[in-house]
Amino acid sequence: MQDFIKIHSGDNVAVALKPLSSGTAAEIGGNTVTLLEDIPQGHKFALADIPAGSSVIKYGCAIGMAKEHIKTGAWIHTHNLKTGLGDLLTYTYEKQETAVVPTEERFFQGYRRPDGKVGVRNEIWIIPTVGCVNNIATALERMAKKYVGGSIDEIAAFPHPYGCSQMGDDQEYTRTILADLINHPNAGGVLVLGLGCENSSVAELKSYIGDYDENRVKFLVTQESEDEMADAMDLIGQLAEYAGTFHREPVSCSELIIGMKCGGSDGLSGITANPTVGAFSDMLVSKGGTTILTEVPEMFGAETLLMNRCQNEETFDKTVDLINDFKNYFTSHNQTIYENPSPGNKKGGISTLEDKSLGCVQKSGSAPVVDVLKYGEPVRDKGLNLLSAPGNDLVASTALAASGAHIVLFTTGRGTPFACPVPTMKISTNTALSTKKSNWIDFNCGVLVEGSDMDTLKNEFFDFVMEVASGKKVKSEEAGFHDMAIFKQGVTL
Repeated sequence: MQDFIKIHSGDNVAVALKPLSSGTAAEIGGNTVTLLEDIPQGHKFALADIPAGSSVIKYGCAIGMAKEHIKTGAWIHTHNLKTGLGDLLTYTYEKQETAVVPTEERFFQGYRRPDGKVGVRNEIWIIPTVGCVNNIATALERMAKKYVGGSIDEIAAFPHPYGCSQMGDDQEYTRTILADLINHPNAGGVLVLGLGCENSSVAELKSYIGDYDENRVKFLVTQESEDEMADAMDLIGQLAEYAGTFHREPVSCSELIIGMKCGGSDGLSGITANPTVGAFSDMLVSKGGTTILTEVPEMFGAETLLMNRCQNEETFDKTVDLINDFKNYFTSHNQTIYENPSPGNKKGGISTLEDKSLGCVQKSGSAPVVDVLKYGEPVRDKGLNLLSAPGNDLVASTALAASGAHIVLFTTGRGTPFACPVPTMKISTNTALSTKKSNWIDFNCGVLVEGSDMDTLKNEFFDFVMEVASGKKVKSEEAGFHDMAIFKQGVTL
């Protein structure tokens, strides 16, 4: 096992891959660096003297500026490093050619829908139009578990607190996300459960859903029903009969849409798990598939790496808008743009937003950016897409599902049990987490600093994702977790 790593030849820091003691002599690039203090796992130490005001370089890019003179071998963290980021920036398109070479097609066992879409699950979803009927939805979920079996994978309700007392974009976001989920092909049947007097009523929502299969989508307005539980169970029985007609069949992985997200990151995220997901993304794109990267605030400081990979100037312009619109969102609410990283991130070794972002975008691999999606907008183009959504784990993962992701790949150095409307695969950055929280973690990338090589691991990981797409449950599914969160905006009436 390596004790430390210098990620890029131009870096003036190295990262401890395990706790290192003061006095340890680190041999790096023919030079010996003696540590001046203890360095926790995932944290940085200086490879040379760094004068106050000078850039600290990691991933070959600046992750901030030294607050004070930092001596060779010193621990570098929030006490002596600050962000170098400003507010809105002007960007220049400097296109980087990053074409992905096509590779051999792969197949998984999926569900083909009559409209041509493909699902990796065949579930029945109960979707409330408004928070007032949440308890009815969750009660129905419990009652309808009897229908799980055969080709029906699960019955899941998605309670949320919205659907009424909303205005403007806030209301639009709710309606759009609900419609996206109703149309998601992982659901073989959907019961849309309304109250009757809400802003986002069943009648209103239908215009957002568009054309739908009446066998697959049923509606119930509870104020219009004398016994909503009995009527709802009757409708769920009809949905179960219809969903039960679907069976898995071979589907090309070119039809897979995979969302990519990280949370509870640590100093190893950009070294192990995120690069593995990036390698997976490149592999899937090379086979004609689609990936989606989101959490825009965690692109700040690394955005030019994505901008220069845009396939054309139109996509570049949309990426500039993506970044600056989110910065304006912060400032319009009188909030600091760079109020990041989180306490857990800092404990794990991430010192500034640039540090976090440069590790975060490793999930994008090297493929060209083909499109930029608005929040709630369905994916259109195969390849690597960017999606407008915040960094919040539940909100961003739900946004990925709403845009069409069949599965969300979620890397983490701290661990989390949450789920989203689609299978949410937890990928650990370090082996200790994978061992401690084996009931949360699905795949361990910590082995990359324990002797495993990327070529082997990325192939193992690709195989694992194909297994999940073919029906293997991830840990959160085994626990029965299904979460959904909508991006809250503005005024509540």
